[in-house]
Amino acid sequence: MNIGILGAGRIAATMAETINGMDDSVRLLAIGARDAERAAAFASRWNCSRSYGSYEELASDPDVDLIYIATPHSHHFEHAKLCVGHGKAVLVEKSFTANAKQAAELLRFAEEKGVLVTEAIWTRYMPSRRMINDLIGSGVIGEVTSLQANLGYPILHKERMVKPELAGGALLDLGVYPINFALMCFGDRISRVEAGCTKLETGVDAQDSITLYFEDGKAAFLYASMLALSDREGVINGTDGYIEVQNINNPEEIRVFNKNRECIRTVPVPEQVTGYEYEVLACRDALADGRLECPEMPHAETIRVMELMDGIRADFGVKFPFED
Repeated sequence: MNIGILGAGRIAATMAETINGMDDSVRLLAIGARDAERAAAFASRWNCSRSYGSYEELASDPDVDLIYIATPHSHHFEHAKLCVGHGKAVLVEKSFTANAKQAAELLRFAEEKGVLVTEAIWTRYMPSRRMINDLIGSGVIGEVTSLQANLGYPILHKERMVKPELAGGALLDLGVYPINFALMCFGDRISRVEAGCTKLETGVDAQDSITLYFEDGKAAFLYASMLALSDREGVINGTDGYIEVQNINNPEEIRVFNKNRECIRTVPVPEQVTGYEYEVLACRDALADGRLECPEMPHAETIRVMELMDGIRADFGVKFPFED
């Protein structure tokens, strides 16, 4: 599978590193940036044979099978639609789009074109997802009642985080991970959502507190911040103990504790290149099978998460300038 990367920033470099560290069933073929010089520099650094000074040129390359969208949230819809219009399968970095309306339109367009599109929310594709769910299902911590999860980095210096015109804010970049963690553990039958935030002067959310209440009585207490470093921990609570997940953003280790708060089991996660490889392999397999979505992150789930975040932003009073 020949891969092109659209956008030449930090996350694009991580994807390039990932592909270069994988087996030869996948290959980094092309990079598209906003100018030719930047694209050429990226190509030279990451062993990429083709570079383009426009996204249109990348999307038009007949040898590219899959394009990874690595631009800010505000541009995911536009750039993914460009690629789909050229018949290219697309792996769109999270958050999938700026809102659910864009997500639904993009997925309808991809279905019309018969093109694979999927969201690059890497935790959905990792082996740790199954490992955590297996532990929950085993009953080792008894009846599961709640969880808490957080993700925080001091990243105010990043332009895309603070500008509303770039769909900035903590929710779409960081809060999406605790939300997905909760949905992967507890499912999608949410009965009530409570959310609040502190804002920057630009109007975007800087620190978020989100509580999801589920129909079966479970609750998820979630926190995200672009102001401070957090421990990134996820804890799943049960009547007989609890499960700790070190780093919900890229799980490093899973620990099980009993009623006495004693660690009774440590579950290491598999070694990996960066963690991005699992979503790439899912795309490779989906293309080979002729599927239009990846089972690890179905289109319905992408829409569900975007709708949930739309509602949370409404509670925050955060609206992007390009939204109706």
